[in-house]
Amino acid sequence: MDTSTLITFIIYLVGMLAIGLVAYKMTSNLSDYVLGGRRLGGGVAALSAGASDMSSWLLLGLPGAMYASGMTEIWIGVGLAIGAYLNWQFIATRLRMYTEIAGDSITLPDFFENRFKDDSKILRIVSALVILVFFAFYTSSGLVGGAILFESSFGFSYTQALWIGAIVIISYTFLGGFLAVSWTDFAQGILMFLALVIVPIVAISQMGGWGETVQAVGEIDPVYLDVFTGTSALGIISLLAWGLGYFGQPHIIARFMAVKSKAEIPKARLVGMTWMVFALFGAIFTGFVGIAYFADAPLDNSETVFIEFTQILFHPWVSGFLLAAILAAIMSTIDSQLLVSSSALTEDFYKAIFRKNASQKELVLVGRLGVVGIALFAILLAYNPESTVLDLVGYAWAGFGAAFGPVVILALFWKRMTKWGALAGMVVGGVTVILWDILPTPALYEIVPGFILAWIAVYVVSLLSGEPEKEIQDQFDQFKETL
Repeated sequence: MDTSTLITFIIYLVGMLAIGLVAYKMTSNLSDYVLGGRRLGGGVAALSAGASDMSSWLLLGLPGAMYASGMTEIWIGVGLAIGAYLNWQFIATRLRMYTEIAGDSITLPDFFENRFKDDSKILRIVSALVILVFFAFYTSSGLVGGAILFESSFGFSYTQALWIGAIVIISYTFLGGFLAVSWTDFAQGILMFLALVIVPIVAISQMGGWGETVQAVGEIDPVYLDVFTGTSALGIISLLAWGLGYFGQPHIIARFMAVKSKAEIPKARLVGMTWMVFALFGAIFTGFVGIAYFADAPLDNSETVFIEFTQILFHPWVSGFLLAAILAAIMSTIDSQLLVSSSALTEDFYKAIFRKNASQKELVLVGRLGVVGIALFAILLAYNPESTVLDLVGYAWAGFGAAFGPVVILALFWKRMTKWGALAGMVVGGVTVILWDILPTPALYEIVPGFILAWIAVYVVSLLSGEPEKEIQDQFDQFKETL
């Protein structure tokens, strides 16, 4: 590893920790720590949502999948772009408005409880459990990504690399909470965007241009050029179905709740979708050109294709910042996930069940300790060096998409929905994903059966459990009027 690469890398990390310290000074209560006091601008919200959404998956997992399988993997990108657009278009404004009307809810479990006037706390507890279970896997995927980065760039062992990455990420999430996470995500989103535009352009020009790249890949194996070859109808449905996951991701939905007003959302949608489409194309092209570029010396781990390009094609100073973009992608997702998990522990277990009258200072401290505890559990899961980023992300993404997606959509659009319908949807969606992965089932991404069965469960159980109370229906009518 070149010294100048290491220096640029360290400059970047110090900058992120400085942001964490500034945000620490501005965090005085739990709403600040968890939602930034609902004062995010549209641009910051959009890039923060995009960066926390895409994670190391965008710079390691997706290029790796393209490098290993060719154009058949493009369907993931198509599904994600459609899902993200529909989420911004139909969910963002409604969730921003309804969470404020429903008791100024600052977490997803908080919203479920207030939306359905659930005094039993069962919705809050079950949704918090779903968050803790699936975020353990999701956070673990980012730590694996960080370990791959430090291992292949700096020559550390897998275990050393895992701990170094984890310590940096935990530090600034612990300090600054949501504002630190959102501001660093904004900076990291820009860095990721530049890296994903620059790397494939330089790599393709090194191959002699786009036509020459396509020809070279085709000569290796024409299958790499075909979006249909090597996959089935179920395979394409599985890849497109990644888009369904957006409606239930707590760390993305939190950005909708935190936007300072609904007027900011159209701007956020435009910025977010532009960023996402260019970033997805960059990741896809990086993996695709890698097939031709590394034909004579195939990579041992397909998920290192982006890392290899940064080290081969660029001056060490530039390489340092491009490698920092990978860490940015990893950090921007893990920090958001740790924050949502710690808010589930703090707001939905500690305050709701054990310490109803806890002070704001005490809750922020518990939130910070929660960040450390959840991170340590995720590190244990990441200890297996055979783990792949894409597999871990896919499992967690399916879990959230199935458990929360139908519940969130129907809670915002269907007045007749009941507390018991919401509970049934969460349980059926989450359990289906877990069982689908364990039992011998068709080769279909588990989010598809999970989402469908959860939707049916919400609808059927809501109809069977009687009409919602008048107070709940009146609140829904008030929400509709504000729209």
